[in-house]
This record gives sequence, C-alpha cells and structure tokens, in this order.
Amino acid sequence: MADLVLRNARIDDAAGLVDIAIEDGLISAIGPGLPVAATDEIDCAARVVIPGLIESHVHLDKALLDAERPNPDGTLAGAIAVTAELKREFTVESISARARRVLDMAIANGTTMIRAHPDVDPIVGLRGVEALLALREEYRDRIGLQIVAFPQEGILQAPGTLDLLRESLRRGADVLGGCAYNEATVADCRRHIDLIFDLAAEFAVPLDIHADFADDAADPRFAMADYIAAVTDRTGMSGRVTLGHMTSLAGQDPARRHDTLTRLAAAGIAVVPLPATDMHLGGRADTVNPRRGIAPIRELWAAGVETAYSSNNIRNAFTPYGNADLLDIGIFLAQTSHLSGPADLTRVLSMATTQAARIIGISDTYGLYPGAAADLVVLSTDRLSHALLDRPDRCYVIKAGRIVARTTRINELLPQAQRC
Repeated sequence: MADLVLRNARIDDAAGLVDIAIEDGLISAIGPGLPVAATDEIDCAARVVIPGLIESHVHLDKALLDAERPNPDGTLAGAIAVTAELKREFTVESISARARRVLDMAIANGTTMIRAHPDVDPIVGLRGVEALLALREEYRDRIGLQIVAFPQEGILQAPGTLDLLRESLRRGADVLGGCAYNEATVADCRRHIDLIFDLAAEFAVPLDIHADFADDAADPRFAMADYIAAVTDRTGMSGRVTLGHMTSLAGQDPARRHDTLTRLAAAGIAVVPLPATDMHLGGRADTVNPRRGIAPIRELWAAGVETAYSSNNIRNAFTPYGNADLLDIGIFLAQTSHLSGPADLTRVLSMATTQAARIIGISDTYGLYPGAAADLVVLSTDRLSHALLDRPDRCYVIKAGRIVARTTRINELLPQAQRC
C-alpha cells in the first residue's frame, strides 16, 4: 500500500493525466490509473504537478533588513556598506528569527530545497553559518538546506576571512563561496579565486562564486569569468563551479561575450542570474535607456551553459522586496529577458527545477520518475506551460512524501452585481 497517491495529475502538456504513487518518501510509480491503494489520496483534477522548486542562491542571514535600514542610494556599493554596518549587531538568534520567516515563505510557495549563502568574515564571524547549521536540522523534514560559506567582504582585504571559511567547512558548510570582484585590484581578485579553488580542493566541496556583478566590464575586476574558466579547467573542477549574477556579460560586445560563454560551457561552469537584485541595482547611473543588468539568458542557453535563477535577497538593501516565490521571479525574468511562448516559459520553469537540481548537485534523487525523492508541488493550473503565466496557487507542497503546506482559495464570479 502506498502512503500517498496523487490522482489525475498533469506532468506533461503533450501527454495524458497520470497518477503518482509515493512510498517511504520516494515516488514508487507513475502512470495512468494506477491500481494502487493508499493511506491518503489527492485528486489533482488535471492540475499540474512539478518537482519541488529550488532556490539555488539565497542570503537567508541578511533577509528582511530593509525595515531596519534601507539602501541610501540603491547601488551595490551602498548595499554592501549598509549591510556591513547592520551585521555588526547580528546574533545567531536574530539571524535565525529572520531566516525562519523566509524559510516559511519559501515552503508555502513550493520550494523544497535552498542553497543559502551566509556571510563569513571578521565582522560577523561564523554567526550566520552557526544559525543555518541549526536551521538545517530544524527544518530538515520540511525543506532541504545547503550552506555556502560566503566571503562577502573579500578575502585579501578582510584578513582572517580565509581561516573563518576553513572553519565553516570543518563545521559542516556544504559549499565554498567566493566574491570574485570584492578585492582592491585585478591581481587580488585573481588571488581570491586561486585561494578558494585551493580551499575547495582541500575539503572536496563545490564552489559557488559571486562574479562579474556590474553594469559592464569596464572595471576588469568585474570580468573574471574567463579566468575562472581557466582555473576550473586547470584544477579539474568541471561541473562543480557555479557563478552568480554575471551581469557584466550583457555589457560586453557580442564577439567577446560569445567567447566567454563558450569558455564557461566548455569548463562545465553553471550561471545563476538573480533578476530581482540585478535589475534593481543595475543601471543606476544611466539617465537615458537604463540598462537591465541581467545576464543574457537566451545566449547562455544557446552556448550550452547550465542556467538557473533564484531570489538572492529578500527585502534588504540589495533587493527591497520579495516573498521567496520562485514563480514570481521566473515570470519577472521572462519579462525582462524577452522570453515568451510555451517553449521559453517551460524552459524558464525548468531553471527553477531540473536545471537547478543539476547545478546544486541533487539531480540523482530529484525529478518525476520512480525512485526520485517525493518532493512535489501541485499547482492551480492545468497547463505546464502556464505555470508562470497563471501565477498559480501552490495547492499542495510535498516534501519527502509528506504534505508540508497547502493553499485553499475561493474565487467566485457572481452572475450579476450584488448589493452589499
């Protein structure tokens, strides 16, 4: 007997409805009209079922800070400065309280896995990592959590950070981060990259690097992608390096951009644009035709670069809005990147599901097939290609076979105007 069966589910717009049986936290069977008894059943009534959404790049430790102090000028430099001041007062308890609010939002919105980037530096020490290590255990039955030790303030210009990163990995951080642009010189940026590759090799962990986060590549500190690709090739890290933001790609001339994207694809480097932040901070100095400041999605696809997207920040100096809702971020990405039509929109959805799973290294247990983890979302739409357009409710959110959130909404059209 199955623990749970989802009946009459839509998982493919070109195919008929199927049932999805779940046992012991795994999908045990998928097919039309499964002759399976179950302890519990959900009639999806032709609604779409997708694998759980994946936030592949979020800063839980810095979430919800905008209520305390907003960014005075809206720039990246202003956001870093404001946050550096605020985090001097961080405690493990304050980080945990804000992070819980975002985790709860994410779960309600259908997210079943988050890769989080807590700051690690002499200002905040290991408080962010400590908070998220505890939350990873506290929330393990409701949402998965990968922890990235992230040197927001740089390494060379923040002495002591390298030792803190090493200690974060000793304590259980899953991934090593980097901030490739936040050093004083190009030589120091390259040294920063070399150091994190060496440390990642020491602990056998993947890398997730903030890189090339500017309107253009005029400042060479924001044009590190080619160097990162070369180091990835040299160190044999193909398939284990992810770059976040990458906004300056859009500011390169087409020939140079093509060369860079070709190198990233050949090196097996993934790219995660963060459109809510990238659009908000970009183009601040432009008085005519302000730049979008988002990495060129269609060109990333064409080059064969594995690509996801994520929320990045929630209501702080970097991004003063957001609800940890990946479907909202997905439709925003499509609107600002000239993506449209069923094929494009279905592919954007895959950037928050199957592509994100490959990027964060969980694809061997993720998806819609027998044996995969039963991390699923039932959406209030009957077309997979409408999962972004319809802004659907997350009717049921299922983690490891258990329902962890549900949304019930009544929307009634009356036949004629009614007096109040």
